[in-house]
Amino acid sequence: MPSKKMGRPPSDKPKSELIRVRADQEILSKLNACTEKLKTTRSDVIRKGIEKVYDELQK
Repeated sequence: MPSKKMGRPPSDKPKSELIRVRADQEILSKLNACTEKLKTTRSDVIRKGIEKVYDELQK
Protein backbone atom coordinates (compact mmCIF):
# COMPACT_ATOMS: atom_id res chain seq x y z
CA MET A 1 0.00 0.00 0.00
CA PRO A 2 1.51 3.39 -1.01
CA SER A 3 2.14 5.83 1.83
CA LYS A 4 0.11 9.04 1.92
CA LYS A 5 1.98 12.28 1.49
CA MET A 6 1.71 14.64 4.40
CA GLY A 7 1.72 18.43 4.25
CA ARG A 8 -0.06 21.18 2.40
CA PRO A 9 -1.78 20.51 -0.92
CA PRO A 10 -0.18 22.10 -3.99
CA SER A 11 -1.22 25.67 -4.75
CA ASP A 12 -3.12 26.69 -7.88
CA LYS A 13 -0.77 29.68 -8.24
CA PRO A 14 2.59 28.74 -6.73
CA LYS A 15 4.79 31.67 -5.72
CA SER A 16 8.07 30.52 -7.19
CA GLU A 17 9.54 33.87 -8.32
CA LEU A 18 11.80 35.77 -5.95
CA ILE A 19 12.17 39.57 -6.07
CA ARG A 20 14.81 41.43 -4.11
CA VAL A 21 14.11 45.04 -3.25
CA ARG A 22 16.41 47.67 -1.81
CA ALA A 23 14.72 49.89 0.75
CA ASP A 24 15.82 52.62 3.11
CA GLN A 25 15.08 52.54 6.83
CA GLU A 26 11.97 54.73 6.50
CA ILE A 27 10.31 52.41 3.95
CA LEU A 28 11.27 49.36 6.00
CA SER A 29 9.72 50.91 9.11
CA LYS A 30 6.50 51.64 7.20
CA LEU A 31 6.41 48.09 5.85
CA ASN A 32 6.90 46.64 9.33
CA ALA A 33 4.15 48.90 10.72
CA CYS A 34 1.78 47.64 8.01
CA THR A 35 2.59 44.01 8.79
CA GLU A 36 1.91 44.54 12.51
CA LYS A 37 -1.35 46.41 11.93
CA LEU A 38 -2.65 43.92 9.33
CA LYS A 39 -1.18 40.88 11.14
CA THR A 40 0.25 39.52 7.89
CA THR A 41 3.62 39.07 6.18
CA ARG A 42 5.81 41.56 4.36
CA SER A 43 5.20 39.64 1.15
CA ASP A 44 1.42 39.94 1.52
CA VAL A 45 1.65 43.71 2.12
CA ILE A 46 3.85 44.13 -0.97
CA ARG A 47 1.49 41.99 -3.08
CA LYS A 48 -1.50 44.08 -1.94
CA GLY A 49 0.40 47.25 -2.81
CA ILE A 50 1.20 46.00 -6.30
CA GLU A 51 -2.44 45.00 -6.84
CA LYS A 52 -3.61 48.44 -5.66
CA VAL A 53 -1.25 50.31 -8.00
CA TYR A 54 -2.13 48.01 -10.91
CA ASP A 55 -5.89 48.49 -10.35
CA GLU A 56 -5.44 52.28 -10.27
CA LEU A 57 -3.53 52.17 -13.56
CA GLN A 58 -6.32 50.16 -15.21
CA LYS A 59 -8.89 52.93 -14.54
